[in-house]
Amino acid sequence: MNVLELSSLEDSLLLSFDGAFDQQAPLESELEPLLGDLERFADGWMPEIVEGKRRRKFSRSAIWKALEEKRHERGTSIGLYRTTWPALEMWPRLNFPPLTPNLAILLEVQPLAFFSEAERCRLFVEMVRAWASHYPVTHAAAHSVADRGLAGSPDFGRDEKASQRNGFDKIYEVFWLNVFGPKLVATVGRERMLSTPAHRVEELPNGSVLLVTWPTVADFAGREARLAQARAHAHLRPDLDFDTILRTLNDRSAMLAPVEPRFHSDMAPLLSRVVDRAASHERQRRIAELNAWQPPEPEEWRPANSALPPDVENVERALQQYSLYAEHLMALLHSEVPSVFKATPESLTDANFYFWREEFPKSRLPEAINEHAVPAIGAYLGEVLVRNLGGRWIPRQKLEEAQVLVGDRVWLPFVRARHYMRSRQALLDYSLTYLYRVAERHRG
Repeated sequence: MNVLELSSLEDSLLLSFDGAFDQQAPLESELEPLLGDLERFADGWMPEIVEGKRRRKFSRSAIWKALEEKRHERGTSIGLYRTTWPALEMWPRLNFPPLTPNLAILLEVQPLAFFSEAERCRLFVEMVRAWASHYPVTHAAAHSVADRGLAGSPDFGRDEKASQRNGFDKIYEVFWLNVFGPKLVATVGRERMLSTPAHRVEELPNGSVLLVTWPTVADFAGREARLAQARAHAHLRPDLDFDTILRTLNDRSAMLAPVEPRFHSDMAPLLSRVVDRAASHERQRRIAELNAWQPPEPEEWRPANSALPPDVENVERALQQYSLYAEHLMALLHSEVPSVFKATPESLTDANFYFWREEFPKSRLPEAINEHAVPAIGAYLGEVLVRNLGGRWIPRQKLEEAQVLVGDRVWLPFVRARHYMRSRQALLDYSLTYLYRVAERHRG
């Protein structure tokens, strides 16, 4: 049972729900409304997998087993997932005394575009309404993951320090779907809250208020949807300036607008993978930055006619040492980068991405990098030049002086490796792939 993992490539709909439950009631009966409403309203995105200490096919019995497996004296939690598109990750968590009894739910469905239809969005809202009616909430909200990231807080706009003192002490942000608990309603004023200009405003039986700004969440960044969001926010926070709120929302929409990748051709295979690792709210900005970025021209070379001659006692032994260094890199990367055994230009890109993803220059000790990583990377780069471009090693006693002759230039792979391992940005500026491509063009 392979769980479909969420990706950073597409935006998602995220629901954060924080409610109370009856700790005196049997757990199964207390959670029945949660599961029943999920089954009634989850149109096309029902969970398929339940995960406790192991994974099972979704069923009531699987849920009770998982909750019992993960139970401890302060609470229990499980994971609910899908194996087919759209992707789903749902994490219900229950806190027991001595903690405040609490039912917290994080629910993420990807892609956000799945919620382009008004009816599907309505069913989602009905599900949250049903949950909020049964499990009194302090606050609940559903919105785009990308836009939530740009809002500047991981918790739906809540001021982190204030929330630690007072919970949700005021309305910091209005999202597509909101449920405001009685305390927040009292802070704003019930009459004011119920008169909010929005697509849907409804008072729930327990005193909470449900507010939906726009019929569909997938077009939250559109002009009219942003206008509706700003109007609702300004109404609920009359101390804030409407024009400022709207400008901030439109700025966020601009930051999320699609940017076409126009990367340097030599670096595009690597940069595309770098962008794929960016959070959804940072992705377009990252594409724009890398469109403007150009790799510095390699400086680790000399004209062939000024190459230093070999100064080692035994050339063959020196070449064997370089080969051994390169094998050290293969041993290091073999499981994460299987292509490393091929010693091709593509394997340089794969290794380059691995080092960038792992933030290798920062996550390893400097002495380990200098003593082990730099010799291994330099030798491997040199071997790729030799095997693929007909290069020839010119060994030297000092590794930094060792050269690979390709056409009318000699290249200094160990110097490149030292520059390359300076920082995470250096992994791009001194890319192994780019040096190879430049050497290829100067091969003659």
